Amino acid sequence: QVQLVESGGGLVQAGDSLRLSCAASGRTFSNYAMGWFRQGAGKERDFLAAVHWDGVSSYYGDSVKGRFTASRDNVKNTVYLQMNSLKPEDTAVYYCATHRAPPVAWPTVKNGYDWGQGTQVTVSS
Repeated sequence: QVQLVESGGGLVQAGDSLRLSCAASGRTFSNYAMGWFRQGAGKERDFLAAVHWDGVSSYYGDSVKGRFTASRDNVKNTVYLQMNSLKPEDTAVYYCATHRAPPVAWPTVKNGYDWGQGTQVTVSS
């Protein structure tokens, strides 16, 4: 129903910054939270960040809190992830997602997401 397309990934060095974007189209829901997960090769899915529909309420995973910032533009139906001080362990495929649950619930809610195709982020040492 909703299409999510991530962009902004690439190959960077440790300490660099990247900003990921996720544009939503099709049947979108303005009252859904939007956010980000990542998954490294052979690893479990890792929650990163989510922002509620009002663009104010947000929640972050412990692994990136203080380095990553999520924001959204409801007019453009776009969510962003500003990533600073990148580390090699940040290497993963980054996925955009939407869900009706509030951001604080995202670390535990496993089902009901709409997903983007992902964008690769590789951080070299």
